[in-house]
Amino acid sequence: MGAFKLAPSILSADFANLGKAVQDAERGGADYIHVDVMDGRFVPNITFGAQIVKALRAKTKLPLDLHLMIVEPENHVNEFARAGADSITVHAEACSDISNTVDKIKKAGVNAGVAISPDTEFSAIKGIITQIDLILVMSVYPGFPGQAFIPQSLNKLSEIRKHLDAERLKAELEVDGGINKDTISSVVEAGATIVVAGSAIFNEHETVEEAIDKLRSRLNDNN
Repeated sequence: MGAFKLAPSILSADFANLGKAVQDAERGGADYIHVDVMDGRFVPNITFGAQIVKALRAKTKLPLDLHLMIVEPENHVNEFARAGADSITVHAEACSDISNTVDKIKKAGVNAGVAISPDTEFSAIKGIITQIDLILVMSVYPGFPGQAFIPQSLNKLSEIRKHLDAERLKAELEVDGGINKDTISSVVEAGATIVVAGSAIFNEHETVEEAIDKLRSRLNDNN
């Protein structure tokens, strides 16, 4: 089982104290801050815009990992890049021309990622895999909090990991949805290199540092 990077999702943090949440995550040993941007169209909820990203940028030195769950994401790439994003991931299902959107992200000077929802096969993005820096496998349906991890996601992770290794590609393989102490080992074993976790890190039962330690310890226990 290889090493992995942890990306706490502030979607589960206290919205009134987001600055403190990202600072707690940084002190606790997080590798990224995952920011879920929702537009109320691609998914039902509405969350963060570029002004929030800019405010977060001032509060942490960690890379900001933006996950755009929005339609026509190409229209917002430059704005989010200027606000301080380090990587921008768009949904394959939301792009009319995914290759052009990826090119636009790269031209904005940030890493380009493509996400696929549970019902989307890896084959949908296989043709552009050499262009992208990150592949995000959704292990729940986007936009609906509190869902259970979809076990079939492990097969998709394994399939993509085998392809990346066979082609000697360096793209990160990220997983998002239903990750907790009971599921983290299996996704890393399947090949994920970045693990997004929300309520497993931001919750009322423990500090952010304790939660991060618990997730990393669970992985070490299974090595």
